[in-house]
Amino acid sequence: MLPLSMAAPGEAQAISKITGRDEVRRHLAELGLVVGEEVTVMNTLGGNLILQVKDSRIALDRGLANRIMVRGFANENA
Repeated sequence: MLPLSMAAPGEAQAISKITGRDEVRRHLAELGLVVGEEVTVMNTLGGNLILQVKDSRIALDRGLANRIMVRGFANENA
């Protein structure tokens, strides 16, 4: 597992854990970022990450991205 902020652009990742207070997790859930969901970092722009989640692209600051732990699909059995 690694923070979403460290994921390589263009590689699909599975969200495995989200840390932080309830309101932070609720906000991320409203954006579609929930445990088990697939997310792809499309690009980084300044301190933000541009993410593909389902059919949407969203910008997320690096601080929030550090709270999202992901695992690449190639590493599911590792």
